[in-house]
Amino acid sequence: MAELGLTQVELAEKVNGVLRSRGCDGTVSDRTVRNWVTGKTKWPHQRQRKALEAVFGCTAEDLGFRPPPASSITDPESPVRRRTFFAATTGTAVSVIAADSRPMRVGSSDVIRLRSGLDALMALDDSRGGHEGLERAALAGADAALGKLAQAASQRVRQRLFSLAADYMATAAWSALDARRLHQTQQHLDRSLYLAGMAKDPIVEMRVWNSYAMLAHQRREYSQAVDAGYAAQATAITRRNPLFSSLAHARTAIGYSNLGDEQAAIRSLGYAKEALSKASTDEPRPSWMAFYGDAELSAIAAIVKDRIGRPADAEAESHRALGTIPRQFRRNRALASTRLALAQLHQRDIDQACDSASKVFDLMAGYPLPGRMRTLLGDFHRDLITLAPDAGVAREWGDRFRAEWSRS
Repeated sequence: MAELGLTQVELAEKVNGVLRSRGCDGTVSDRTVRNWVTGKTKWPHQRQRKALEAVFGCTAEDLGFRPPPASSITDPESPVRRRTFFAATTGTAVSVIAADSRPMRVGSSDVIRLRSGLDALMALDDSRGGHEGLERAALAGADAALGKLAQAASQRVRQRLFSLAADYMATAAWSALDARRLHQTQQHLDRSLYLAGMAKDPIVEMRVWNSYAMLAHQRREYSQAVDAGYAAQATAITRRNPLFSSLAHARTAIGYSNLGDEQAAIRSLGYAKEALSKASTDEPRPSWMAFYGDAELSAIAAIVKDRIGRPADAEAESHRALGTIPRQFRRNRALASTRLALAQLHQRDIDQACDSASKVFDLMAGYPLPGRMRTLLGDFHRDLITLAPDAGVAREWGDRFRAEWSRS
């Protein structure tokens, strides 16, 4: 369900649709699904099992169901003994995988359970941003996946475990990147790319190259950022999926804008918009890709246009992004607000720029500012005192900036 982005109600509707297409009554409710998820129903009715297999494209056993004891297939492990739970560590939800110490065969259902922790970490990142607790949890998830390789029931399961470990490692890299722990980011990305190659997983490969481009940007290695953008474009998933293609072109556009190549930046941005217009909104996507869509592309366009000297266009793109970025993406809204403030500042609209920048602190109230956001606010502060060193509103904003910085 997590992989397909389905709620219990949505899964019930999909199963009922399959049942009706086969001439059966669609009687599955969200309560039915809840019984499946909790393990109360261990072996659904045959029609429901077949419908579930059609929805997910795998067997009922792969989904974690087990037939009655009379069957020749035995249950290798009670779902009660293996569970995913969250423990508070320095105020951070950390995914911990608990397993029976007895050797056992690891199948697809185990991989699905491990993956649920990854989705929870991405939800935490969306609200708070990258931090060491999230990074440690992601590394623990990667270790948990790799630790099960020896017990994998098949080569297919081994590849899925490699893929999951690569995804967890990429999440650790992203958290380190957002916190501006750049050396750790490089190490995690290198490891993730190796694991993605072992898994033959083009989606994780694309994710890694996207993060390499962002790492190069933070290091001001703009030519390498463009190279990483092209590497992302060359992955198999971008060649067949316009959503991923759009993100790869958008990341390349930022690289070109930092190099001052206006024509190439606008061309790449155009490719990104064209690809996104062809992307299906109904197609399932991994949780790390949930942030990307029209709103995020507008936020990226704001960066590109401000860098190539079009601050008015950048301001319009920032307003467009803030009008549509979902509320749960708190960190992304705060970053878009900072970009809006920079675009306004570069048009010498000092009062409005300081007001927009102040909203960042309100959006992130209760959480430390991630390193990447602190750096961007530092850029705003530097430009502010350069353009309007004597403005009263600039001094007031500077006082708040220093106070918020010390609290973070």
